[in-house]
Amino acid sequence: MVCCVFQSFSALYPCSEWYWLPWAFFFFFKQKTAYEISACLVGSAGWYSAVAWGSVSRASVPLFLMCTGVLFLAPEKELSGKKLWLRYILRIGVAMFFWALVYKFYHLAVSWNFTAESITGAVKEVLFFQHEDHLYYLHMVLLIYAFLPLLRLLTRHGDKRLLQYALGLWFVLGIVYPTVQSYWPFTLLAGVPLQWMLNMSYAAMGYCLLGYYLKKYPLRRRWGALSLGLGLACVFGGTVLSSLRDGALNTKFWEGMSVGVCLMAAGIFSLLASVQGTGPRLGAAARFLSKASFCVYLSHMLFLHVLRALGLDGNWPLPVVGVPLLALLTVLGGLVVYVAASRVPVVKRWLI
Repeated sequence: MVCCVFQSFSALYPCSEWYWLPWAFFFFFKQKTAYEISACLVGSAGWYSAVAWGSVSRASVPLFLMCTGVLFLAPEKELSGKKLWLRYILRIGVAMFFWALVYKFYHLAVSWNFTAESITGAVKEVLFFQHEDHLYYLHMVLLIYAFLPLLRLLTRHGDKRLLQYALGLWFVLGIVYPTVQSYWPFTLLAGVPLQWMLNMSYAAMGYCLLGYYLKKYPLRRRWGALSLGLGLACVFGGTVLSSLRDGALNTKFWEGMSVGVCLMAAGIFSLLASVQGTGPRLGAAARFLSKASFCVYLSHMLFLHVLRALGLDGNWPLPVVGVPLLALLTVLGGLVVYVAASRVPVVKRWLI
C-alpha cells in the first residue's frame, strides 16, 4: 500500500502527518484493473489476479474523502467562505478545466483531427463537464467543498452521539441500501425507498464525516484489522461469485457505496492512522509524494494512454505483475511532470 492519497494533495491540504499520504497506488490499480479484466477469460488465473488487484484498490476514493474530513472538518481549523471558494474551490476548478482541455487536445492529436469543428466541439465538451473519466473525482470534490460549511456545523456543535446518529443514518441509506437494493426482497420496494438512492457525490459527504469521526474516536487496531478483512472478503468474494454467475465482470461490490468497500476504507484508515511517526527519510519521501500527488493524479492517464498505445498493458506478462508495473510507470511519469512543471510558479499554484 504505497501511497494512496491523491486526496491529500498537499497543495490543497496543508497536512504534515505522513500517514494521510500512503494511499496512492490504490487509485492507479483502480483505474487499470477493469480494462485488464475485460481482456481476461472469466474464471482464468489472470482474471482472478486482476479481480484481486481491483478489489484491493476499491477503498481508494473513500479514503480520499475520509482524509478530506480529517483535514477540513476539525472545528479548530479556520475556514471562511471566502477562503473556501477563492483558495480551494477556485483552484480545483481551474485545474479541472485545464486538464480536461489537455486530454481533449491529446485525443484530437492522436486522431490528427484539428479542424475548427472538432476544436469547437472539444471546448464545448469541456465547458459542459464532459471530461476524461478519471476527472470525475474533481467534479465530486467541488460539490463536497460547497457543503463543507454545513458539515462543519455538525462537527463543531455535535457530540459523539449525534455524530454516531448521522453516520448510522448515512450507513443505512447510503451504503447498505445501495448494496442490497438489486436483490430480493428489496427489488419489490417502490415509492419512498427509491427516493433514498444517494449518488456517490452525496454519499461522499458521509465518508468525509466518517474520516473525521475515526480520527477523533479511533478504532483499536484489532477492530481496524477485522474491518479490513471482512470488507476485502465481501468485495472480492461478492465480485467473484456475481461475475461467475453472470459470465462477465459484475462490479456491484466494487462501488464506493457498498458495505465491503466501506468496511475496507474504515479498516485501512484506522490501521494507518495508528502508526506513530516515521524516520526522517520516509517523512521526506512522504512530503514529496504529497506535493506531487495532485499532478500525478491529473496527468497519469496520459501516460496510461501512451503505454497502452505502445502495447504495454496490465496483462503483460500476467495481471498479477502487469497491473502494479503499469501503475508504477504511470506514477513515475507523473512525478517527472511534477518536477518539471513545478519550476513555473503560476503552473505550480494553479494547475498541478
